[in-house]
Amino acid sequence: MIALSTQAETVAKKRYYLKDVSGDPQETADSLIKRVSEAIASIEIEYGKSKVDIQLTERDFSKMLSRLDFVPNSPTLMNAGTEQGTLSACFVLPLKDSMEDIMKTAHDVAMVQKFGGGTGFALSELRPKGDKIKTTHGVACGPIQVLQTLSRVSSMITQGGKRDGANMAVMDIQHPDILEFIDCKSVEGDIHNFNISVAVNSRFMKAVEAGLDYPLINPKDNSIAGYLNAQEVFNKIVYGAWRNGEPGMIFMDNVNYDNHVIEEYGEMIATNPCGEQPLLPNESCNLGSINLANFIDTEGVPKIKWEELGDTVKLATKFLDNVVDANKYATPEIEKMTKATRKIGLGVMGFADLLVQLRIPYNSEEGTRVGSKIMKFIREVSDKTSLKLAEERGTFPAWDKSDYGENEKYRNACRLTVAPTGTISMFADTSSGIEPLFSLAYRKMNILEGQTLFYVNKYFEKDAKEHGFYSEDLMEHLSNGGLLSNRPEVPQWIKEVYITSPEISPESHVGMQAAFQEYCDSGISKTINFSNEASIEDVYSAYIGAWKLGCKGITVYRAGSREKEVLVNAHKTESHDVNDSLDGQLAFNIETNDEQKCCNDAIIVMESGCKSCKTCGWSACHIA
Repeated sequence: MIALSTQAETVAKKRYYLKDVSGDPQETADSLIKRVSEAIASIEIEYGKSKVDIQLTERDFSKMLSRLDFVPNSPTLMNAGTEQGTLSACFVLPLKDSMEDIMKTAHDVAMVQKFGGGTGFALSELRPKGDKIKTTHGVACGPIQVLQTLSRVSSMITQGGKRDGANMAVMDIQHPDILEFIDCKSVEGDIHNFNISVAVNSRFMKAVEAGLDYPLINPKDNSIAGYLNAQEVFNKIVYGAWRNGEPGMIFMDNVNYDNHVIEEYGEMIATNPCGEQPLLPNESCNLGSINLANFIDTEGVPKIKWEELGDTVKLATKFLDNVVDANKYATPEIEKMTKATRKIGLGVMGFADLLVQLRIPYNSEEGTRVGSKIMKFIREVSDKTSLKLAEERGTFPAWDKSDYGENEKYRNACRLTVAPTGTISMFADTSSGIEPLFSLAYRKMNILEGQTLFYVNKYFEKDAKEHGFYSEDLMEHLSNGGLLSNRPEVPQWIKEVYITSPEISPESHVGMQAAFQEYCDSGISKTINFSNEASIEDVYSAYIGAWKLGCKGITVYRAGSREKEVLVNAHKTESHDVNDSLDGQLAFNIETNDEQKCCNDAIIVMESGCKSCKTCGWSACHIA
């Protein structure tokens, strides 16, 4: 039987359990696991497996999920075995320059998001604003108005009745409307259900360093539409990111280095909403994450259980390959493209919790080495498993049109992705993705049960009690945004091991992302968190550093730069990009102080239900 924490049970009731017409849960954790395991194992009959073999596979899947060693993405947990929708989280849809194509894309957005998928688009092929339209003798509205239209379509969709739609819009740096795109989210709340990222290549980045001008290209006829100074445009991007976290950047050279079917399908030009999954037009990918925190042997000197981790990588790779066949696809085009490449996205969560068990600071050289070693190991095991699956089931159909060699006959065109794991990490009661710990203690109001829950990191609580420095005063201090660094009763090694995201330098954040990226054939979802005091120069250095270290993209967030923030801890904020409203909208209130501690002088209630006091700084946020 699976034993869920209070937090995990709340998430499961809100998000994953099947419900009756009144909205009451009709499942338990065990029946949820049984439903998913049966559905994903059942497709093995397509590969000639006997009934006994299928039952054994179902048992293995069930054990893995029940131990929370691996958790698939939210759409799989929500929809597997229900006959009602996609099991994939990530989609990229084509967006061509005609009214018919734009409306087809809008339709496909609705179909994908109806059951839980997040969508990405490239605006780069749309003619610029004001361009003449030969057929109507009118002028083009431009990519930003198309983006606003797609945003309105997405706003109509509540995914499976459980979460709002989320999207990524990407524009090439050479598009004539690039300056308007960079600023299109400068006003908070505009195009709220889209992340935006600028697509650049190494030529542009080198032009930035040299202070050179670069050409703008009209996609209608590839004519030169003008020139801009690369340094000035880059500064504008950096300022936007400093201002409110938008836009991010995608380094397309690095992205397409791992695109092995360029000759057949062309380059990847967009990603899913959080940027970790670059995809071809009409391609989708299903994700799942291994809970690294579960693979520590705590007997004696803590160490990683490599054999058990390897076994889980093998089984999880097979699970995700099965999902490709068990999936229900929103459109025929998506099914055709997805089955041609059979991409899967095996990733990790619980990395920060693994490090604290190993007594390794996240921002240390050793921490980065551990991250690199783990991802290299997972890559090697998953690649071997995909090769073995190809021997049994055949390579992905587009393999013979790829640039893979004879010794690279994979079942899946790519195998690894590190997603942010917003909700599934709460379900597994572990830290999210490869992010550091954000806070060691905070309050949450369980809106289902009508009670306030006081959450303390389970590893920190255990250490605090064992080493004699646990106190309610310390927990109160931490839940109000306080740090360990100014608590004299806390041992120095504890302060180093339990370092939290706001205390970690941007260089360490980027370095950790790069360490995982080296062995990840898709992308990494990681937010580079800054304190509110961070300068524009700090953001500039992070963006340049991410490019030079070989990252595929970068997103930054400066605490307090938005009024509406997902998770607030007193005056420090964890930034979650849209995917955490996508795969991580919390099912409870987040409270940073008791209401009694507010002076009640200037309470502002925002549209989201978040409240803040402009006089004393008290804040509380409800994310539904």
